[in-house]
Formats: sequence, C-alpha cells, structure tokens
Amino acid sequence: MSATNQTAQAPAQPNYSAANFSLNSASDPWLQWRQQMPIAQKWAYLDHAAVGPLPSVAAAAIHEFADQASQQGDTVWPQWAAKIEKLRKNAAILVGADADEICMVPNTSTGINLVAEGFPWQEGDNVVVPEGEFPSNLFPWMNQQTRGVQLRTVPRRGEQVCIDDVISHVDQSTRMIAVSWVGYASGYRIDVDELVQRAHEKNVLVFLDAIQGLGIYPLDLAQTPVDFLAADGHKWLLGPEGAGIAMIRRQHLNQLRCGNVGWGSVKNSFNYNSPEFNLRDTAARFEPGSANMVGIAALSANLELFLTVRDQLGASAIGDRIIDLANYLHERLLTIGITSRLPEKRQHQSGIVTFDVDGVDPAEVRQRGLDQQIVVSCRGGGIRASIHAYNNHSDLDRLVDVVAQATR
Repeated sequence: MSATNQTAQAPAQPNYSAANFSLNSASDPWLQWRQQMPIAQKWAYLDHAAVGPLPSVAAAAIHEFADQASQQGDTVWPQWAAKIEKLRKNAAILVGADADEICMVPNTSTGINLVAEGFPWQEGDNVVVPEGEFPSNLFPWMNQQTRGVQLRTVPRRGEQVCIDDVISHVDQSTRMIAVSWVGYASGYRIDVDELVQRAHEKNVLVFLDAIQGLGIYPLDLAQTPVDFLAADGHKWLLGPEGAGIAMIRRQHLNQLRCGNVGWGSVKNSFNYNSPEFNLRDTAARFEPGSANMVGIAALSANLELFLTVRDQLGASAIGDRIIDLANYLHERLLTIGITSRLPEKRQHQSGIVTFDVDGVDPAEVRQRGLDQQIVVSCRGGGIRASIHAYNNHSDLDRLVDVVAQATR
C-alpha cells in the first residue's frame, strides 16, 4: 500500500481547536455545552460519578501541552506554572475561598490524608464518619486508630445521612466530622450549612469530601465555613484523573503538620544552592514537588467553562439542570415499574440516580447499556446513572429503553 493510500485511510482526528468556551445568549446553553462534549456524538454517557469524559476545551489544553512539551521543552515552563496559579484562583472563586487556602492535589485521597495525617490528634480523640462512605473518606480516619483516635460510625437511615444522628455521636472528645457532600452510591446530598453550623456550635471541625458535588451545587465557603475540603477533578468537573484541589482554611494552616515536604513547600522554592526550610504561609506548602502540569492545564480550562456558565446563568443553574434531569429519569423509570432511590426532597437530590431491576443482575443491565453505547455503573447493589448538565432527555430515554428490555 502506498503512503498516499495509507494517509487517505487514516481515521479522522477530532477537532480540538476551540481553546475557550463562551455562551451565546440566543441559543440553548445546555446544547452549547453538549457541543463541547465529543462523547455525546455516540454515547449516552451517564457515569460522571465514576470518571467524566473530557470536554473539547480540556482536550485542547492537553494537545497544547503535548505540542509545547515535545517541541519546546521546559522553555515554556513559566507558562505551565502560570496555569497552576490560574487554577488556584479559579478554584477559590468556585468555592468562595481565598486563593491562599487552595492547594493542588493529585486526588481526593491525598487531600483527605493531608488532614487526617497532619492533624494534632491526642490519644482519646474521636472522629465521626457516616456509614457508607467511600473508602477514601474512611481509611485515612481508620488509620488514626494506631494513634489512639476512635472512629465513630453513624448509621444511615436508609439512604439518608441524618444530621441529628451525626451530632448525637459528638462528645467532648470529638475533634472532626468527616462526611461526603453527596453519597457516591445513594446520591443523597447533605445540608452542608446545617452540618457546619451545628458542628461548630460544639467546637468540632468539618472535613468535606466534595468530589461528588464540586462545581455542580453552590458552595460559598465565606458563608458556610467548612474547615477542610478535597475533591479530584475527574468526575463532575470533567477533568483528567490526577488533578484536584484541596482547601485548608487559613486559621487551621499551622495546625496541620506538613508531613510531605519538598522544594515546593518553602517560600524561596528556587533557592537550590542555599535551601532554607521556611514553609510557605499558604496552603501551597502542601504542594511538595513537581505538579501534574498537563492535568492542571486541562482542569484549569474546565473551570473556566464552569465559571462561564455560572456567571451567565447563576450559581445554582448547573445543579438545577442536573436535578431536573434526575427527576425526569426517575419519572420515566416509574412508567416501566421501577422506583429509583432518588431522595424525595429536592434539597437532598443530586445527579446520581440509583435503581434496581428485580431479578436482573446490575452488571447485566450495565453490559446491555454498553452494547448500545450507554454508560452507567453498578454501585450500592444497584444500577447507578450519574447525569450531567450536558445530558438530555434523549440520553435518559435510551437508558430507560435498555432497562425495559432487561425486564422482559
């Protein structure tokens, strides 16, 4: 075969030329977002609580990084480093924090361990954690038992994390409540405002695992003073795996021991010849070494997309859109005799809709979906659909059709 023919038969490459995202006020904003999602051309992708697909803006940022790294090497390193600070600033805007309270982490687990391992525990202290947490928000606290810290597990009421029950497990030895904003299997969204207020009334700090809610539901840390927060960007923020953020509230910065340190932890980071161990006065002290530059570039591009939508449509618009779609799926499932676990009250709902098909293994339903380009997960003993703002009724109708087929 000639080189000409080989070139002619090569598969077409996606066009990732769009480096920025903007909304045209005359068009459907969710359709414009959908047009940023190459995966939507083929797949009904309903697995954002696992790993989200990349928007075009994120793919463009990765392509740009690869081109620069291969063609220019570290001559453009200052540009890459500038994206870290841009991401830090935009993450702070997203959650209503100060940029000095934000640090980059490779995943949620790392952010949780910054707190769990760095906190000045005393023997006899305890930490309160709801039942059914994802292991990332369980094991780091369990690991403190070797330091004499007691883990108190709060039973759930069905799918619900009841704040009354959480507070009832608090006593004078409780130092921390660690909880997920949204349950990874149940989709139950807690009232963060109430939890923080009631915990602080008892002088107990709150760690929030925000990975299933960050960027989707409004959170203003200036009004809701969560003490610590962490979230990877690869789920609802639609970033690549390995790039996330953590928030360490300023007044707690010196309370945490910085156990993982390196050249990036100190104020004069580039003073290699005469290094001085003088930790930064910001949460960036928890960034010990070289950053995931490509992941940060992609996540930074995504945050601009999210902030654009929020700025033009309002802080609650993304979450409202997603919850509307979740209710649509719930209602469509009812028409074929299936009741989902979607919480009854809207304030506790999320984009996660988990349901069961009597007599059918969840893995079978998932595989039937994959065979027809529909993606869901198996979680909590059922089928979990996790819906994003760019999804539409057609995506959900396709899933319901597959479920209906499985029940016959």
